Amino acid sequence: MKTLDQIRAGYAWKRVTSPKPDEKYRNLAKSLPAMVMTNGLMQTLAFLEGKGKGEHKRLMEDILAWLADPAVAILKDQDFEKAMSFMTSHMDSQEYQRATEEALAALKWIRYLAQTVGD
Repeated sequence: MKTLDQIRAGYAWKRVTSPKPDEKYRNLAKSLPAMVMTNGLMQTLAFLEGKGKGEHKRLMEDILAWLADPAVAILKDQDFEKAMSFMTSHMDSQEYQRATEEALAALKWIRYLAQTVGD
C-alpha cells in the first residue's frame, strides 16, 4: 500500500513529465507555495487564472486536478469557476485548511520534480 506522499509524488511526476516544464513554469512553481501561504489558496488560484498564460494556467490546472484527484477527493470538479464556487459556498474552515495543505503538499513535489526534468 502506498502512502499519500508517494501518491502525491507519482501525481507530480506525471504532471511535470508530460510535457516537460520550461524555465517559467519551474520558477513559478518555486514561488507558488510562498504565495499560497501568504495570500491563501483561493487568492493564489485567482491570481493564476487572471494571468491566463501558459505556466500560470498549467500550475493552476495542476493544483485543481490534485484537489479533485480520488486520492484526496477535496473538490468534485477541477474547473476554476466550479472549484471557486465550491470553496466559497460549501467548505467550512477545516475543509479549506485541508485543501490548502494538500495544495502545498502537491506543490512541494511539483517544485522538486520540475527542477529535475527541465528543458
